[in-house]
Amino acid sequence: MNHKEFCTLLKKNGFNFYTGVPCSILGNIINHLSKNKQFTYVPATREDEALGMAAGAYMGGKKPVVLMQNSGLGVSINALTSLILLYKFPILLIISWRGYKGKDAPEHILMGKYTLKFLRSTNIPTKILSKNILEKQLIESIHIMKNQEIPVALVLKKGVID
Repeated sequence: MNHKEFCTLLKKNGFNFYTGVPCSILGNIINHLSKNKQFTYVPATREDEALGMAAGAYMGGKKPVVLMQNSGLGVSINALTSLILLYKFPILLIISWRGYKGKDAPEHILMGKYTLKFLRSTNIPTKILSKNILEKQLIESIHIMKNQEIPVALVLKKGVID
């Protein structure tokens, strides 16, 4: 799936507020959201700031998406646990998986190793996106978000969305 199709899929499923922090894996998606007038994308300087904006957008009636690199999970621990999880904000988290299988720049290797463990330890339902079933994974995530009123993480490896 290409980034334009992915963004259209998000919109088709009701997502209408996007925020996040740049990452090369998410670059095409973020550029499309930023430059296309049919999407509302508000850039953040930090991942915890993006989570705060998404919480505010949700309280204002929006259906938010936060895009971040997996290293941003470390930055956002407090915002995730004391805001998003505590108050059960159903926010879609799209997290790039830098350091997947130990392949990346050295600064991404350890976080790549611990990304899924961190998400599991916070009980955030997580799906590793796959090209073949991406739309199905998104729809399943939406059902979890709606029924349990919690965030869901979609983990994106390099090359799944161009």
